[in-house]
Amino acid sequence: MMRRWFAKRVPPGPLEYSRHGWMKLTLGLSFVFLYAPLLILIVFSFNDSRRNVVWRGFTTKYYEKAWNNDGLIEAFANSLTIAFFSTLVSTVLGAMVALLLWRFRFPLKGAYEGAMTLPIVIPEICMGVAMMAFFSRIGWPSDLFWPLNLGAIIIAHISFSFPFVAVIVRARLANFNPEFEEAAKDLGASEWQFFRDIMIPFMKPGLIAGALLAFTLSLDDFVITFFTSGPDTVTFPVKIYSMVRFSVTPEVNAASTVLITITLVLTTIALWLQNRSGQRIGD
Repeated sequence: MMRRWFAKRVPPGPLEYSRHGWMKLTLGLSFVFLYAPLLILIVFSFNDSRRNVVWRGFTTKYYEKAWNNDGLIEAFANSLTIAFFSTLVSTVLGAMVALLLWRFRFPLKGAYEGAMTLPIVIPEICMGVAMMAFFSRIGWPSDLFWPLNLGAIIIAHISFSFPFVAVIVRARLANFNPEFEEAAKDLGASEWQFFRDIMIPFMKPGLIAGALLAFTLSLDDFVITFFTSGPDTVTFPVKIYSMVRFSVTPEVNAASTVLITITLVLTTIALWLQNRSGQRIGD
């Protein structure tokens, strides 16, 4: 005990960031700057004041107003519909692209991979203007019935989201052991059986993470949606922007809080499924 008491404290190593005081301070300030505005938004969504500047008391009436706002509910339904179809197609397309780039060799593979990652690199406003010019050039109809009237936005979101899924799934495939395929083929498994019973379970954590990212990108996208939406296809972020142009009311905060809650719930479910699938693969 005496030796331990008088022993000199071992200095932190170069990679032991958790033992550096400056790193803890930087991490704490980062969390404050990231999450303090969200907490303030959530708190003031219960503020009993129309001006939303000074706290006047607790109330939930603005949640009722947001729920009874038909335009806001319609915009929210549009955003969920777009995010659902965009996530579904982006996940399948991204997984196929990741398998293509991981398994096969073909001419101009590097050029294709670079072109595939362009939506990740270029600014959203450039892609939004390009999508608007593309749909205007081909004469995309804007008077279709719901949900076909959301087709232009869904296509734009798929073009923007699937590269993220492809990058995540390909990073997952980098750790795949090729001996699994050889063992499956030796046991008489066909290509479909190998893909269904081995590849898909192995890719599942990457697919879940990619789908979650695609859903989040589609749900809160504003720039691309602003350029590709029509007068009758308002989404939730665009609707919130139009409301904020007049004033930031607790009704806007209430609607934003609902969106944040849904995102947190989906994130928690996705992380739980990802950890569960990872434990099964490890076992």
